[in-house]
Amino acid sequence: MTNRKYNEIKKAIEILELPETATMDRIKKNYKILIKKWHPDKCIDNPEKCKELTQRINHAYEIIMNYCKHYEYSFKKEDIEQALSKHSDDWWYVRFGDDPIWGK
Repeated sequence: MTNRKYNEIKKAIEILELPETATMDRIKKNYKILIKKWHPDKCIDNPEKCKELTQRINHAYEIIMNYCKHYEYSFKKEDIEQALSKHSDDWWYVRFGDDPIWGK
C-alpha cells in the first residue's frame, strides 16, 4: 500500500514538473503555470489533448496537496536547525554569529 502511494506521489511530482524538494509556493506556481499552458480555452489546436492534460494536472495537484495536508512537520530543535541551515543567512549566522569580521 505504501509503495503504491509513493508511486502515485512520484508520478504527480513529474506531472507538475517539481524538483525533489519544493516549497508550497513552488508547488502552487508550477500548477498555475501548467494550467495556464494547457487549459482547453487556450489550446485551440488539440482541445482533447489539452482537456486530458488539464485533468491530469488537476489530479496531480490534488494528490500533492493531500499529501502536504497530512504530512507531519517536525518541531524538534535539530530538525528546525537543519531546515534553517539550508538558507544562506542562517548558515552564516550558525557558523559565525554576529562576529564583525565574519558575520553578515
